[in-house]
Amino acid sequence: MKNSYTYLLLGLLLSLCITGLQAQKLGYQEPVSAIKNIIDAPPTPGVDMSPDGQWILLEERSSLPTIEELAQPELRIGGLRINPRTNGPSRSGYVTGLKIRPMEGGENVAIEGLPETPRLRSISWSPDGQHIAFTHTTASGIELWVADVDTRKARKLTAAHVNAAIRGSAYTWLRGETPSIIYRACVNDRGEVPQKKLTPKGPVIQENVGAAAAVRTYQDLLKSPHDEDVFSYFATSQITHLSMDGQATAWGEPGLFTRVSPSPDGNYILVSRMVKPFSYLVPYYRFPQIMDIWTRDGKAHMNLANIPLAERMPKGFMAVRTGPRGHSWRADKPATLAWVEAMDGGDPKEMVEYRDQLFMLDAPFKGEPVEGPKTKLRFGGVTWGDGDMAVVEEQWWNTRQVRVGAFSPDQPGELKELFSYSTENRYGLPGDFMTHRNDWGRQVLLTDGKGESLFLRGMGASPDGNRPFIDQYDIASGEKERWWRSEAPYFEYPADILDVKKRHILTSRESNKEPANFYIRDLKKEKTTQITDFPHPYPAMKSVQKKMISYTRNDGVPLTGTLYTPPGYDPEEDGPIPVLLWAYPREFKSMANAGQVSGSPHTFTRIRTGSAIFWVLQGYAVLDNASFPVIGEGDKEPNDTFVEQLVGNGEAAINKLKEMGITDGTRIAVGGHSYGAFMTANLLAHSDLFTCGIARSGAYNRTLTPFGFQREERTFWEAPMLYFGMSPFMHADKVNEPILLIHGQADNNSGTFPIQSERFYAALKGHGAQARLVMLPHESHGYRARESVLHMLWEMDTFMQKHMGPGFQQESNSLNADN
Repeated sequence: MKNSYTYLLLGLLLSLCITGLQAQKLGYQEPVSAIKNIIDAPPTPGVDMSPDGQWILLEERSSLPTIEELAQPELRIGGLRINPRTNGPSRSGYVTGLKIRPMEGGENVAIEGLPETPRLRSISWSPDGQHIAFTHTTASGIELWVADVDTRKARKLTAAHVNAAIRGSAYTWLRGETPSIIYRACVNDRGEVPQKKLTPKGPVIQENVGAAAAVRTYQDLLKSPHDEDVFSYFATSQITHLSMDGQATAWGEPGLFTRVSPSPDGNYILVSRMVKPFSYLVPYYRFPQIMDIWTRDGKAHMNLANIPLAERMPKGFMAVRTGPRGHSWRADKPATLAWVEAMDGGDPKEMVEYRDQLFMLDAPFKGEPVEGPKTKLRFGGVTWGDGDMAVVEEQWWNTRQVRVGAFSPDQPGELKELFSYSTENRYGLPGDFMTHRNDWGRQVLLTDGKGESLFLRGMGASPDGNRPFIDQYDIASGEKERWWRSEAPYFEYPADILDVKKRHILTSRESNKEPANFYIRDLKKEKTTQITDFPHPYPAMKSVQKKMISYTRNDGVPLTGTLYTPPGYDPEEDGPIPVLLWAYPREFKSMANAGQVSGSPHTFTRIRTGSAIFWVLQGYAVLDNASFPVIGEGDKEPNDTFVEQLVGNGEAAINKLKEMGITDGTRIAVGGHSYGAFMTANLLAHSDLFTCGIARSGAYNRTLTPFGFQREERTFWEAPMLYFGMSPFMHADKVNEPILLIHGQADNNSGTFPIQSERFYAALKGHGAQARLVMLPHESHGYRARESVLHMLWEMDTFMQKHMGPGFQQESNSLNADN
C-alpha cells in the first residue's frame, strides 16, 4: 500500500511538472481573425481646434505597441514609471502623424518635415495659433519640435534632452509679442546613473512617533536611500527658455521641478520643486514642495509657499492637507494668484460651518492676500469669468452633494448659490458652465456678451438614455432656456459654441452604425455642415444587433444594460445561445438614483482592447455595462450588504435574458476588470448563477488594502467582518465554477498588486477549484502591448469555448474563419 501511495504521489508530481512545463512553453497566442481584425483597426484621429477657431488639427494615433517596446528598461520609483533611456514616461501612446485643415472646410493637409518614424506627445497650440509644439521620443531621449501653421512644416528645436520624467507636459508656452517656450531639460553634466552598492551602509529604517498616518496602498514607492539617489538623478531638470529660432537660455539652478506655470500676461512664472525629506509611504506628488515666483526673464522674484510632506492626513475622501493648496492663476487677470486653505484642519469629521476659503494675491505679490469666499463643503474648483463673475463648485462625497455658487472676484463676498444637486441623480444634473478663450488665451466663462447669461452643457441623462444639451442660464433669475438637445437616432455632443450671436455650435455626432464625426450646426437656420469624415473602423460589426434593455431587481431597483446579439440571430427562431455578462459595481446612497438609466442606445460601438463585445462575433450574446449598483440608504453604507446585492443584480439580469429567450439559464459567463474582477470572484463564491467567470486585474483579499478600498472609507480595524465577508479569498473554498484569472505582472494600480491574483489562485488550487492564472509580462493595470492584448483575448475565447461551447452559427459564420 505504501508503494502504491508513493507511485501515486510521484505520478501526480510528474503530471504537475509536465503541466508546468507546458505552460512555460506556451508563447503568445492570437484569437480568431474576427477579433484580431478589430484590434488591428486603425485608431480614429484625435481632433484639436486652434485657439482662434480657424483650424482643426487631426492627430493620427498609433496602434498598440509591441511587447518589445513595453519590455524596454523601466524604473518604478517614487510613484513614477520612467524609461531610463529617454528620461520620459515608460508607458505612453503616441501620435504618428499630423494633418491640418480650415474649420470652415477644405482639404486635410499633412504637416511636412516630421521625424521619419514619428512618436509624438504633448501636442499644443501656441497662444496666437500660429505654431504647434510637440515632443518626439527617440530611442535615446526626447526632442522638442514645432510646426508652422502657414507653411505646414515642422522642425526640431532641441536635441534629445527634454526631461519628461515628471507627469504632465515637459514644456509650456510663454505669452509675448512672439510666443516662446519654457521646458525642463536634463542636466548636462549629471554624470552616470547612481549604482547600487553591493554592501549596504546599514538597514533601511522608518519610524512613527505617535501620529497616525493612515495611507492607502500605493505602488512603485521609494524603498531605500539608493532609490532616492536614482529618483533625484532622473527627476532633476534645468528650466530652459527657448525662442522660436532655437536660442536656448538656462534659467536658475537645476532642481526637482514639478511645475512651471506662466501668468496669463507672461510676466511672472509660478515654479514648484520637490525637496527632501522624501517618503517611502506616499508618491512624489506628496513630497515637500517649495513654490516660488520668477519673472519672465527667469529671475527669482519671491518665495510664495513651502508645502510640507503630506504623509499624515486625516481619514476620509474629503480629507485634505492643511495650509495653502491648489495654487493657480486667475484666468481673467494679467497676474493674480489664487489658492485655497482648509478651515477645518483638513479633517472631514470636524463639525464646522465652513470647510475651505479662497484667497487671491495680485502681482507683485508683496501685500496681504485678499480673502475670498468661504465654502460650506469642500472646495472643488473655480471657473473665472471677469471681475464681476466667477463660479465656485463645492462638494461632499459622503452625501454626494454638489453646490455651485457665484461671487464677484474684484469685490469678494459670500457665495450666491446658483444651484445644488446630487452627483448620483443623473437625471437632475444641470451640466457645466461653458468657457471660451479670452484675450490672455485662458478659458473663462462664456457669456451672452451682456454679462446677463451663461451657458450650461450636459449629458442630459433621461429614461430614454443620454441626450446632451446646451442651456442658456439667466444669472439674475436662474431660469434656463434650452438652446439645443440631441435627438434620436443620434447621440450628439456639443463640443463648443463657435458664435453666441449666430448660434453656431460645434458637435460630435454618432449613431449605432456611424462613428463620431464633427459638424457645425447653425441653430437659427437649422443647417448642419459635416467637417470630418472618419470611416467605420469595424465593418464586421455593422450587422451586429444592439439594444438597451431594462429590468428590475428583486427589491425593486430598476436596472439596465446594453445587449449585443450576433448578426441574424432571432431568439424565437434560434433559441438560447451562450451569454457573457460584463459589469463593474457602483456605489449609491439612494435606490431611486441607482435605478436611473446610464448611457445611450444611439452611441457608436467603440471597441476598446479590454471590451467584452468581441464575443458577439463568436456567436455569443453580450450584456455589456450591466447595472450592478450597491446601495446604502440613510445611515447604512453600500458595502454593508455588498454580496447580497451583487447576487441580486446577477439574478435580475439572468431573469431578463431568460424572459427574452436569449438564455435558458445555462451557459452564462460573468466577467469584469479591476473592481469588476472582484465582483466576478464574489459571484462565483456566493452563487451558482454562472457557468464560469473571467476576472482581470482584480483585488481579492481586502486585508491587503486595510486603510480602505474603492469608495469604502472604513478601515479593516473599524470593520474587520466587512473586509472578511467581501474578500473572495476568504471564501475560495466555495468557488465551484471554472475561473480564469488574468493580471499584469507590473500592475501599478493602488490595491491591485499582482500578488492578489497569485494568492487567490493558490487558494483556489488548494481547494481543488478549476482555475487558470495568466500573468502578462510587463503589463500594468490595463494591458497595452499588441501581443498581450491578443493573447488575453485568446485566453478568454479559449476559456469560454471550453466551458460554454460554440455560439450561434459559429461554425458557418464567415466572420470567424481564419484567413
